[in-house]
Parts: sequence; structure tokens; C-alpha cells
Amino acid sequence: MTIGSDTKNKATVDENSPLLPKIQESDVKFNGASFSSSVFNLSTTIIGAGIMALPACVKKLGIVPGLTAIVLTALLTEKSIDFMIRFSRAGNISSYGSLMGDSFGKYGKSLVQICIIVNNIGCLIIYLIIIGDVISGTSSSGIHHYGILEGWFGLHWWTGRSFVIAFTTLVVVAPLVNFKRIDSLRFTSALSVGLAGVFLVIVVGISIVKIISGGIMIPRLFPIITDLASVFELFTTVPVLVTAYICHTNVHSINNELKDSTQMHRVVKTSGVLCSCVYLLSSFFGFLLFGEETLDDVLANFDIDLEIPFGLILNDIIRISYAAHLMFVFPVIFYAARINIDGLLFSSSSTRPLVVDNFRFGSITFSLVGIIFLGANFIPSIWYIFQFFGATTAICVGFIFPAAITLSNNRTCLYMQKLQDTWQYNIGQLIQAYT
Repeated sequence: MTIGSDTKNKATVDENSPLLPKIQESDVKFNGASFSSSVFNLSTTIIGAGIMALPACVKKLGIVPGLTAIVLTALLTEKSIDFMIRFSRAGNISSYGSLMGDSFGKYGKSLVQICIIVNNIGCLIIYLIIIGDVISGTSSSGIHHYGILEGWFGLHWWTGRSFVIAFTTLVVVAPLVNFKRIDSLRFTSALSVGLAGVFLVIVVGISIVKIISGGIMIPRLFPIITDLASVFELFTTVPVLVTAYICHTNVHSINNELKDSTQMHRVVKTSGVLCSCVYLLSSFFGFLLFGEETLDDVLANFDIDLEIPFGLILNDIIRISYAAHLMFVFPVIFYAARINIDGLLFSSSSTRPLVVDNFRFGSITFSLVGIIFLGANFIPSIWYIFQFFGATTAICVGFIFPAAITLSNNRTCLYMQKLQDTWQYNIGQLIQAYT
């Protein structure tokens, strides 16, 4: 059911209709996605690479402010999604682009589509780069870090980064991105969340073993502030925190396929609680385990011997599970990128949904996979992507645009609600200024 629609399996198509209809010509038995599958898909959209960066944020902020910031970001994210759902229902709108278009016209619609495309393609390139680095290996500052295959089998052409990325793209990514419904990814999304849980269980287990053996120091509770520069340095954690919760790009798609759209608020709350628990526990125990030696990407901390029984085996399990986790996150993020590319380039073709036009669907999918593959091969480090894109597009998609939509909408906004939305908008602008 689409947001705001009172009828199921509606076949009418207009500019606000979803690009994927409720019933496909080849899938007449689809009766809507279940609550659990929607939770898994939304949770997978949230838990990407951020799980490895948050321990460093807690290290910089300290345990108390760091964990508090994670919770507050989750609440802010839930509120921004609530804005989107509320006004989508009021206007019978079923896509993020159309929601922006309803408030700011065709230029607003194009702007949010461009931001989603840029943000998601950047994330997907980063995922392939990380997968290549973890499985094959990488070099930085003249130091080579062996990947899983290089550590097991040595240097060969088939353990090289280019071959690993090509193999992953052809064997894993290509089949998964050809699903025409996001609900079709429910099983891989469940595996993705489960693999994040594997990482969490191992980190917690290692930390407990270290605590028992006396190998862990008491973690720092608050940040170290020595001068004004150290205060401003704390703001460098903000982009990491807010981008860790960005899932707005798939909210409408998940809701459009949800069997009972009134459950969408529960889906958002459940996913938010689930992901927050994963983030809180992984951040706390990640910082607890490595202390002041916690790196910006905590996965790099597992390159060394943990000085516990089966430590090297656990290191490999963590890296393998994380690489597999990103492989299963990939198609969910890809899904939103493809829909928005189609909406941006072929808006005049809206009379025929993307899912029905196999040529258009295949062309966009093939071209997008090719661009991401080339980007992952010719961009040497994920930091080039971060420096170029930053968190600007993600913050716009996740916080600034929803608040701007609310501020521009006069249907249900009361004075206090306006104040609340203005506060969120200003917070988003402040975050962008420090990005």
C-alpha cells in the first residue's frame, strides 16, 4: 500500500505513483510485505559501514557523551522520518522526490533525487572499496595490510584487489541488484543484520575475556578538552553520527510494499531501536576493547593478534562477516539509487512503471553497476570519496529536506510544531557547516 492510499493494489499511475506497482504483471500473487521483512530492509539500509566508525566517535567524545549522542541522533532520525510519513499521507504521495516536488516544485524534486543518487553511488563505491581492501588487501603510507586471501594464500593474480572486486560484482552484486521489489531482498537483509550481530557478539565476547584476564583499562568517560581547537575537533564526529542513521531513501519504497501501511511507524521505531542497540553495544565494547588505540575504522584494529585463544581466527571471522555484511547491504542501497535515476532521467516515462519496462530497468541497472565498479577500481581510497562528497548530501536527505518540507507545509503545522521543525532545520544547517 502506498502512503496515504486507502486502496490496495491500485493500478492507476500518475506522477506521484510508485515506480514499482503493488502488483506486477509477472507477480500477481504478491499481497504486500510483512512487518518483519520491512524491519530487516529498513535496518539494513541503516547499518552500513557506520558500525565500524562509531567506536572512534565514542573515543573522541568519551563514553557518556558518545553514547548519548548516538541515542539523540536516533531520536532525531525517527522524527525526521515521521515528518516524511505524515505529509506523504496528507498529500497521498508515495515517493521522496514527489514529496519534495509537492512543496518546492520540480526543482525541489530534482534536487532531492540528485542528492540521493550522489549519496548512494558514493556509498556503494565505498562498499566495494572496503570489500576489496578486506578480502584482498590495501597499502597506505607505504605499509601493506594483507587481506584475508593474501593472508591465507599469498600474492596471486586471483587474490588481487581488482579480481576480488570484479568477482564480487559479477557473482554477488549483479544477481542481487536485479530484484524488482525491495521485499525480495528480505532474506539477504536478514542475513546482513545477522552478520552485524556476529561482529557484535565477537567483540563483546573478546571484551569479556579481556576484562576477566585484566587486559582492559577503565574507559574514558568524557572527552579530553585542552583548548578551543579540541572543542571544535569534537564536531568532526557529527557527520559520522548522522550518516550512520540515514535510511530515508528507502522509507517510501518499503512503505509502498508494506501489506498494512499503518504499521510503518512501528517499522521505523523497531528498526531504530534495533540499530541503536547494535550501535551502542558495538561502540561501547569496541572502545572498551581497544581504548585510546581505537582507529577511525575499528576493523583495522583486528589486523593484529588480540592475545587471546583463537585470536587470529576470530579476526578473520570478523573481517569475513563484515565483507559479507556489506555485500548484502549493497542491493538495498542500490535499489534507491536506481529508482531516483529513473525518476530524474525518465520522468516523462512515468506512465509506464520502471518494473514493467524491462529495457529501461536493465539499462539503468547495467550502467549503474558499471559506474560503481569503475569507481571502486580507480579510486584508491575511501577517503577520497568522503572528502569529495562529505556528509552534505546525506544530511540534506536525512534532516534538512524533511524539516524544510515541514516548514513549507501549512496543512497541519501548529506554532509549537513549527518551532520544533525550525530547531531541526537549524541543527541540520549547523551540521552541514562543520562537514
